Amino acid sequence: MGEWAWYHTGVDMKEFALQPRLSGGGKATRVDAETWRLEIPAGPKGHYRLAQLDDYTRLPRGGFLWRPPFQISWQARASSREMPGTWGFGLWNDPFSASLGLGGADRRLPALPEAAWFFFASPHNYLSFRDDLPAQGFLAATFRSAPISPVWLALGSPFLVSLLLPGVSRLARRVARQLVRQDAVLVSVDPTAWHRYSLEWKEDQVRLGVDGQAILDTAVAPRGQLGLVLWIDNQYAAWTPDGRIRLGSQANAEPAWIDLKIFPPFLDNPGSSGKISRHFKNMPR
Repeated sequence: MGEWAWYHTGVDMKEFALQPRLSGGGKATRVDAETWRLEIPAGPKGHYRLAQLDDYTRLPRGGFLWRPPFQISWQARASSREMPGTWGFGLWNDPFSASLGLGGADRRLPALPEAAWFFFASPHNYLSFRDDLPAQGFLAATFRSAPISPVWLALGSPFLVSLLLPGVSRLARRVARQLVRQDAVLVSVDPTAWHRYSLEWKEDQVRLGVDGQAILDTAVAPRGQLGLVLWIDNQYAAWTPDGRIRLGSQANAEPAWIDLKIFPPFLDNPGSSGKISRHFKNMPR
């Protein structure tokens, strides 16, 4: 397989096309024939900045394209070891898109998270329900949730305001640990250098690797259909063990970016029939 490698069975590749989602001056641009750059400009806190490519914005969650068995690999680097906000790449179910309708997206009910990805989170973040797993830094991580109907989650959303009470929030966090299984390890590489990252997803297993070495091999495998996402933003979210919840956007004194190498050889993988080439035609130049 090429350095951006793709394999999946059962998907009509006519359905696949990455689309940009940009906010606050974010850009998705082609650096050269092999490399895409996702970049957000310098700016103050309180103003959200996003550069993202995904393949699910206009799809209902039940129409997301990818199911196991699935594997993908790519090369990436970041502009700095420490950047405000988050960045990463991988698969998830976009669980928090209820009523946003960004970029013409279908409005979706909330869901519990399902994900397998590489995820950088600045120190402002705390993104683990479990106290024995890393909650910030450069992570390889997975989430698998109980199959609770989004309708029930939507009906419970008016009670979210009660999470502002520390006692209630601590109890809710313990309940979340029972509903949402997760696994994560820190990625011990210099993210500013080029590295090869790989993701293999089976129904009962996920393997995440760097430079040909597995760093997370876990039975916490997401369920359902997932979408592909590559992004950088200046947002933070934290739900800490003491029950405090913090959300917001951070200042960044200089532009921040990630580069991703995408190689045409993966277009020729079995099952694509060459139709995935429209993915390149639809992306910004």
